[in-house]
Amino acid sequence: MKFVIGITGASGIIYAERLLQFLSGSEHTADVIVSAHAREVNAQESETDFASFGFPVHDNDARDVPSLSGSQPYDGCAIVPCSMATLGRIASGVADTAIARTADVFLKERRRLVLVVRESPYSLIHIRNMEQVTLAGAIVLPASPGFYTRPKSIEALADTVVARVLDHLGVAHSLAPPWSPPR
Repeated sequence: MKFVIGITGASGIIYAERLLQFLSGSEHTADVIVSAHAREVNAQESETDFASFGFPVHDNDARDVPSLSGSQPYDGCAIVPCSMATLGRIASGVADTAIARTADVFLKERRRLVLVVRESPYSLIHIRNMEQVTLAGAIVLPASPGFYTRPKSIEALADTVVARVLDHLGVAHSLAPPWSPPR
């Protein structure tokens, strides 16, 4: 499968890093789009070299990104983390960046679009923007890690969110087991 991974300036670069790490070890491929703010957050949180995963990396102000056209075959897009500014652009149809334009294309083409929002608490504007993109066909997936797996590391905790992203992109994985009721 072929994906687009958008990385914006919200805290939570570890989610993008773990997703790219999983995809790079699989048969799947991706185009990666990184915003300038994501690069700033990355410098504070991780210093991840996004190119090290072996996928093409594009700047958010680039206009030659393949995912900007609906004629390009992609199976899904995850914006992880998705800032509230990016969510607002997508909700209002303002396709002024490569990430926002890609999301616009995925919505119009009725392709899988997963927005991993990472903000707390939500304002009414955030909630309405989440409603708007959900009505348009996107999946809003808050970066709310699960603890039922008893994660032993920050990476394992982040993987509980990445597992849900992969679930919604239709990718099989064994990152985190699904919840099952106690017996």
